[in-house]
Amino acid sequence: MSDEPEETEHEQTEAEEAETAEADGLQDGDFVRLAYTARTVEGDQLVDTTDEEVADEEGIDTEERAFEPRVIVLGAGHIFDAVEDDIVGKEVGDSGSVTVPAAEAFGEYNQEEVKTVSADKIPEDDRYPGAQVQVDNQQGYLETIIGGRARVDFNHPLAGEDIEYEYEVVDVVEDTLDRAKGLFGMYLDADLEMSVETDEVEEEQLVESDEDEEDEEDEEDEDAEPEYETVTVEKETLYVEATPQLSFNQQWMFQKQQIAQQIMDQVGLDRVIIQETIEDQAAGMGGMMGGMGGMGGMGGGDLEAALEEADVDADDIVDELDEE
Repeated sequence: MSDEPEETEHEQTEAEEAETAEADGLQDGDFVRLAYTARTVEGDQLVDTTDEEVADEEGIDTEERAFEPRVIVLGAGHIFDAVEDDIVGKEVGDSGSVTVPAAEAFGEYNQEEVKTVSADKIPEDDRYPGAQVQVDNQQGYLETIIGGRARVDFNHPLAGEDIEYEYEVVDVVEDTLDRAKGLFGMYLDADLEMSVETDEVEEEQLVESDEDEEDEEDEEDEDAEPEYETVTVEKETLYVEATPQLSFNQQWMFQKQQIAQQIMDQVGLDRVIIQETIEDQAAGMGGMMGGMGGMGGMGGGDLEAALEEADVDADDIVDELDEE
């Protein structure tokens, strides 16, 4: 028999209330639209921002990308853990400031990651201090180059820097399409036309039989082929218009499967369909081609009339051709 006192009903109620209180506010799995600005603690160097005014003040070209609050999924690793932990439990409209230690941000600076390599491994156009280079599948920055040797720093440019995040929770994103658009924008920083539709799709499914019947069938014929039937199922489908901006996006070109899979998993979709529209470029030249076709079909009389209207002498043209 246990010597520990039994928990009273009052104590149980208090524990349940405390657990409920802890679960109040934003939680892992919530889609939130977040406005933030991140800077290095030492040097106040801008790391990232969703604020167009801040970007403009820093001299960043605000026409190259959209500066607006971004959609993230709490607990999905879309932002540093320390920032996520601070957001959990907050409400829409709340703001906060979090310092992310270097080790949890872009890593501590490692002097061993500064290496001397052959200058032949660096393209001639990139042989200057500060150039971003790739050597043996590693990204780095060229420090110096003397003769046939180059010093390359393979640390992240922000390694060793503590990062301060100031954020505001703008709203919670509930709509499926808005969630998908937000995640696409986060992964690719691209404004795309898309829609979510419920499609009826035919697919082959294995015919399942009762266990008793299945045992009897196995005894009768262990080599029997499995049976399939065609069924109609509903699939939540995200349709995305394949614009040139998407087609030539390098991240999309090399990671489309991973990006689409993450969006399906996080948003709760069954599939993603990329639609490519090819316009009939000749259609816009229809009038011109039609006019040329009309000229090609002219009879002798029509051609003479056209030459007279254009004030061109047909005999002069023939003479010029003969002279050539």
